[in-house]
Amino acid sequence: MSNTITLSKGHSTMNRNGNLYSTIFIMTILIIIGLPIHSFGQKNPIKPTPKLIALDKLSPDSAQVLNGPPETVTMRSGYMVLAPTKSVGKHSTKNNEEAIVVLSGTGEMKIIRGSTLHLRPYCVAYCPPNTEHDVTNTGIDTLRYVYIVAKAK
Repeated sequence: MSNTITLSKGHSTMNRNGNLYSTIFIMTILIIIGLPIHSFGQKNPIKPTPKLIALDKLSPDSAQVLNGPPETVTMRSGYMVLAPTKSVGKHSTKNNEEAIVVLSGTGEMKIIRGSTLHLRPYCVAYCPPNTEHDVTNTGIDTLRYVYIVAKAK
């Protein structure tokens, strides 16, 4: 049995292990997804860049702000807009920490089987890893806040 395979008619043959072509393929994929080639195989290859993101204080909708890697190392964030009596729904931080920075309105962060944090403008609420919680607008005005989530370990 031959140790070579033909890539396609008219192209040269290569050794079955294909090291050169495998390396070129991996480098091409890394370039396409935006990872620096020199960081391949390192523990933390992500090299985010500084940025400024403007939030629309009159927006009626919530929006993703930071989408995680490769935009950040581990952090994700969003701009939340909750009408009176509305909530985001019960969810868990899992292996993440979460901070909420309240911009306007009032509400509460209810820790399931725990305390209730009363939210108001210019306060920061912290939710530790592996914690079920819900955020509800308890006021008469729209509750607007930014959440920031990052890996805890």
